[in-house]
Amino acid sequence: MQEEALQGNENIEQAIAALQQNATPELLAHALTAIRRRIRENGQFVVAVEPNPGTTQMSLKVVQTPDGRAWWYAFTSFEEEMRGAEQVQSTFMADIGKLLETALTVPEIEGIILNPWHRTLMLDKTLIQIILPESPVVS
Repeated sequence: MQEEALQGNENIEQAIAALQQNATPELLAHALTAIRRRIRENGQFVVAVEPNPGTTQMSLKVVQTPDGRAWWYAFTSFEEEMRGAEQVQSTFMADIGKLLETALTVPEIEGIILNPWHRTLMLDKTLIQIILPESPVVS
């Protein structure tokens, strides 16, 4: 059974699927709007975490793309998480808006890769700022 806070994320998945079929500015705007709508609905993503060495806290898991840039990654559903060859060890649910806002404040990462195994959307900080227009500009 899908967690209640994830219900509605299928609209994001459908918007990303349409964007992958036909990458147009209009379909990108539609996908970003779907994410913004889920923020207003207090939606959540599933995020991967790993132990933070030397502390008892967990850190968001980072993936490095072939160009050497570091990204957090998140999933719209537990089904999307399970699609990967890499089994994510630990996850937790995170408020979409707070996750995006936090990403803007971490200089070491480029942004968040949503659904890295399937129906993928790379939300760099420019796209995150479009989704969260009230957020301060981060360089």
